[in-house]
Amino acid sequence: MLNLYAAKWCIHCKKTEEFLNKNKIEFNYIDIEAQADDIVKKVIDVNGGFDWVVPTLEYKGFWRKGKIFNEEELTGDLKKLGIL
Repeated sequence: MLNLYAAKWCIHCKKTEEFLNKNKIEFNYIDIEAQADDIVKKVIDVNGGFDWVVPTLEYKGFWRKGKIFNEEELTGDLKKLGIL
């Protein structure tokens, strides 16, 4: 299942969540601010090693770095992951 690492205050996370719901894509919402250090470290590493960036996606071990919401780009990335 797709994992969405997000923060409640992040507008791009909210838009990503809405997009996934609208397209009936099942996902786990993971509040990055409530995670253990090892999970936060992994998200930091995926995003270049300086800080965590949300929304970050993970599907079957493949990661999509945190980015601003762009429906066209997100659609393309989800197709590459085999989700759409």
